[in-house]
Amino acid sequence: VQLVESGGGSVQAGGSLRLACSTSNYFGSRLCMGWFRQLPGKEREGVAAFRYDGSADYADSVKGRFAVSQDSARGTLYLEMNGVKPEDAATYYCAAGGRTLSDCTSDRTTALDTEGRGTLVTVTS
Repeated sequence: VQLVESGGGSVQAGGSLRLACSTSNYFGSRLCMGWFRQLPGKEREGVAAFRYDGSADYADSVKGRFAVSQDSARGTLYLEMNGVKPEDAATYYCAAGGRTLSDCTSDRTTALDTEGRGTLVTVTS
């Protein structure tokens, strides 16, 4: 199954951006979808996880600023980024997988079964 991210670009600090993750088989047999980010030469950082039951989990670094939403009819998962900070600049990846809902946490999005190619977010000050 292919995951395709879009919506990245340049955003001013304090601004907003919405990323999208499209798939032809939304959730499918998986219980978890989510987002992680990575800077060149750095480790992956889990950002947000969205569970099949509609609940979500967020990294402390984005809690209160980012939100995951879905359009299941379109097979699309979104990451709404508000109050963007310079440290949010990274390539953002969509991921899917998971066997249990309890395993679907933001930190575990970095190791899900399937991931997209990423979309780059840059932050200007």
